[in-house]
Amino acid sequence: MTSAVRVRSGQGPWGSWETVLASPHPQLQPGVISYRGIRLALDRPRRRLEAPIGAATLFLGFEQPVRVTRAGRAPVTLAAVYAGPTTTSAVGEHSGRLSGIEVLMAPWASFTLFGTPLYELIDRTIDPDDLPHVLGNTIRELSAALAALPTWEQRFGLLDDVLVRWSEAGTPSSSRVVRAWSELVRTWGAVPVRSLADEVGWSVRQLENRFREQIGLGPKVAARVLRLQRARRLLVQGRGQAETAAICGFYDQAHLSGEFRAMTGCTPREFTMARVVPPVSQPGAPAADRMTGEATSLLLRPTRSAVFSKTGRVR
Repeated sequence: MTSAVRVRSGQGPWGSWETVLASPHPQLQPGVISYRGIRLALDRPRRRLEAPIGAATLFLGFEQPVRVTRAGRAPVTLAAVYAGPTTTSAVGEHSGRLSGIEVLMAPWASFTLFGTPLYELIDRTIDPDDLPHVLGNTIRELSAALAALPTWEQRFGLLDDVLVRWSEAGTPSSSRVVRAWSELVRTWGAVPVRSLADEVGWSVRQLENRFREQIGLGPKVAARVLRLQRARRLLVQGRGQAETAAICGFYDQAHLSGEFRAMTGCTPREFTMARVVPPVSQPGAPAADRMTGEATSLLLRPTRSAVFSKTGRVR
């Protein structure tokens, strides 16, 4: 049974919030990265921009739904949400009241759980009950069972039990894909595709095909996502754009800026400034990122629309 690692909470005239971060059962690691319990009772709606990360997300909502908007796709409103690997940002919105558990997992682990070729799910946000799985019950029923338990520890324990059974009965991931993905993550996308293929004993074409099936993105695109994830973290830590570009393997600062706009929808400066100066009109909102130690999210001002434009203006 897993245990809570960290509890954060706050309250005031604007309402109250609580987040509980926990580690999954060792049998699920490293495929299942983290659990994050969420309880929000705020006085007004909240909107967050979520940048691409090297993980898939399963959100098991207990009550109110979330609305997710992504460029080029119709908005979806769901209580339970699955989002596979992405190359573009999304905006999540809720009424101010939200509770549930967010499960982050390596893409290959979500392939095992859902048995769906992940290239079919790229840059999509869908109801997980629309995907095949071996659970005896629906995801909606699992969410209800989690919500009915009185403590986060019991909820994480039930989730451990379900995911262990689910993963044991699911579609096995290729050990070579897992090895190649782990190397990409370890190097933040710096290892050449040819070297990855040689490392696992495949041709480049074999590696690309299996990556698309079990990671969703090809190895080159996956490397771009991981490289930009590292760049966001360094920029938020105070590194300059030129230094960050050099550390992360971009050709130059312009290359970094172009990749930032393409995948996050804003400039590096817009992103870092929004992190430094949180929206004062939305006090008390939890600012925790989805991945520990990473810069994944922005809390958006109420007056801003869904996404930043690629020209640097808000649309």
